[in-house]
Amino acid sequence: MNAPIHTTRSPGHPVGRHWLLTALTALLLLVGCPVVIAAGDDDGSDLPVLSLSVLQFGTAHWELDHLQYRGLDRANGFRLELLPVANLPASRLAVTAGSVNGAVADLLWTQFRYQAGASYLYLPFSSRIGEILVAETSEISSLADLPGKRIGVAGGPDSKGWVLLNRVAARQGIDLSASASVQFAAPPLLSQSLKRGQLDVIVTYWHFAARMQGEGGWRSAFSMAELLSELGLERQLPVLGYVFPEDWARQHADLIDRFAVALAGTKAELAREAGHWDRLRPL
Repeated sequence: MNAPIHTTRSPGHPVGRHWLLTALTALLLLVGCPVVIAAGDDDGSDLPVLSLSVLQFGTAHWELDHLQYRGLDRANGFRLELLPVANLPASRLAVTAGSVNGAVADLLWTQFRYQAGASYLYLPFSSRIGEILVAETSEISSLADLPGKRIGVAGGPDSKGWVLLNRVAARQGIDLSASASVQFAAPPLLSQSLKRGQLDVIVTYWHFAARMQGEGGWRSAFSMAELLSELGLERQLPVLGYVFPEDWARQHADLIDRFAVALAGTKAELAREAGHWDRLRPL
């Protein structure tokens, strides 16, 4: 991956067509990258360091933990350091303040930062957004059913799911912040609150929703993909990515290339060998 990925704007569209084509092309290249083995000390002490802020209960943590455990960072000529954080605002603050080189962020946040004058290189991670989860017996089946309800949101007021929900609601003349009772909390707490009947609906991360749906008794009220379509965005848009400040990224292009190759090797191993997931289960 030699070309940085940036957000660009086009009239009447939050994400430019050129950016989308570039991002999807880069994502395909990432999946196909071979693992490059580079010489270095076993402990990696002489290798350049790449530091990342990562949500401790997010899916990116699974990927990065495996990358470290398998030594795919040192094999590709760098050393990965992780700063686990409890919430998305803390992760974003870490990268904007410069206390880490990069972080996992969503495309909407990256676009907002670009519009505010702060450009980031965006390395696609996932096209999965989240779920809007309710009890199977709930009457909630559309956005129009949310006013007057108790809504729990994972990740804070600027999380991608909540931003998408609010934007589509506004198009329909609904102000969710004013018409519903909204609580922000960590996904595990939201899951428990929904089970106890303290919330009517939660906007949560897909893997927490999948766990509850697997237990039975819970369903998606409507899909996040529908919200993307409402905004004129591609349903398979890589809405999550690793972000790096543009100036820093340009100065460390080779390091990011090595990281991209290590990520490709990580994804391939996790897709190919189911046994790796047993070690990751506690995460």
